[in-house]
Amino acid sequence: MEKRVVFRSGWLPWLLILPQAVVILVFFFWPAAQAVFQSLQQQDAFGTSIEFVGFDNFRQLIADPSYAASFKTTAFFSVLVASIGISLALMLAVFADRIVRGGMFYKTMLILPYAVAPSVAAVLWVFMFSPSLGVVSYALGKFGIDWNHLLNSGQAMALIVMAAIWKQLSYNFLFFLAGLQSIPKSLIEAAAIDGAKPWRRFWTVQFPLLTPTTFFLLVINVVYAFFDTFAIVDAATHGGPGQDTSILVYKVYHDGFKAMDLGGSAAQSVVLMVIVVALTVVQFRYVEKKVNY
Repeated sequence: MEKRVVFRSGWLPWLLILPQAVVILVFFFWPAAQAVFQSLQQQDAFGTSIEFVGFDNFRQLIADPSYAASFKTTAFFSVLVASIGISLALMLAVFADRIVRGGMFYKTMLILPYAVAPSVAAVLWVFMFSPSLGVVSYALGKFGIDWNHLLNSGQAMALIVMAAIWKQLSYNFLFFLAGLQSIPKSLIEAAAIDGAKPWRRFWTVQFPLLTPTTFFLLVINVVYAFFDTFAIVDAATHGGPGQDTSILVYKVYHDGFKAMDLGGSAAQSVVLMVIVVALTVVQFRYVEKKVNY
């Protein structure tokens, strides 16, 4: 039977949620509404004249081939970051959960990347893969791989994908490790008694019970790839070479603050917001059906 908390006074629940409601209104809804309003306007680079243009900014986006290329780049980038990041974190969590001696040390080391700022994480990877000074690029040269992410678009994409995955790895690892530790050991022992090998125990017992955690991390990682990787792209490649690593969130910044197309940049931010909301709704509508709660 469901239990509900009943407040004696009708104003107390509203008072308790008022601080969070104010934060959401000021820092989420108000900027979103302002972006929608600005997307319908066009102003010069100095902000001296503003003209209402309706949906002209959105029509220009549809006709802009560079925006379509940025959309494809973002889709490719987000799929790699979400799929590889979740899979790698799950594997590390499974291994860390089985460590008996020194387990706390390994878990602490795996959590450390989450304390690093995204821009700092990007700089660390740039130093390691620097064509002239990087340790990793020097080692790759010994195997005949000429690494230069400043000229090679594929290597630039690989660099920001690795940096983004490394930055988010700790977050995914923590949730998977917590999910594994919450699974009753009796279920795993029963499967072992029935003759199931470790790999089969994982796929038939542990992973189905981790589907809520996996679904949650899928939503979080998609949002992370679309929004929170701006600093990584800006510090590592600046959207280059050319515009080959210019994902949507970076293009919003580039067109708004470098090209000074404020109306077009606002229109791009609105489209990006709609895309992320639509992807989240699709995930809850179709992917959640495969989740076992």
